[in-house]
Amino acid sequence: MAKEAVTIGGQAEKLLEESVVKIYRSSKVLKGGRKFSFAALVVVGDRSGNVGIGYGKANEVPLAVEKGVKEGKKSLQRVTLAGRTIPHEVIGRFEATRVVLVPASPGTGVIAGSSARAVLELAGIQDVLTKVYNNTSPKSVVKAVLNGLLKLRDKEEVESLRGVNIEVVTKQ
Repeated sequence: MAKEAVTIGGQAEKLLEESVVKIYRSSKVLKGGRKFSFAALVVVGDRSGNVGIGYGKANEVPLAVEKGVKEGKKSLQRVTLAGRTIPHEVIGRFEATRVVLVPASPGTGVIAGSSARAVLELAGIQDVLTKVYNNTSPKSVVKAVLNGLLKLRDKEEVESLRGVNIEVVTKQ
C-alpha cells in the first residue's frame, strides 16, 4: 500500500492509500506466440470516510495498477461512518451480487473476504460483519460493497431529510 497526499473536495490534504484487490491476465494468440495483457482492480481510500475504486488495463502489471489508482482517485466518494463502524445494517447490490453489511461492537474487527475487506478498511471502517451472496467475483463484490456504503445515512441526515426527530430504541 502506497500513501500519497491529495486534496479531496477542497479540504486539507489527506493521505490516500491504495490496495490492489486482483490482477487479471488475459492472452491473445498471435502468429508469433501469445501476447499477454493485464488488468488491475484497485481500491483507493484515506481511512476516514473517502473511498474509490479503479480498474486499469495495460500490457504490463505496474502500468495497469497505476491506471487503476488514477481512476480510483477520480472516483473518490464520501461514506457515512458511525465512529469505528457503520450507522445501520445495509444490503449493497451490484448485478447478481448481494453484500450484507452489519455494524459490529468495538473490537470485533472487519469480518469480510479479501475483496470486501479492502474497500471497508480503506473507507475507515474497523468493526463490521459482512456476508456475500450469489456472485463472488472480486469486481462485483467491490462494487456491491461500495453501493452499500453509499446507501448509509446517519441519524442527523435522516432527521433533516424527513423533517422529524428520531428516537433511537436499543435492543435488549
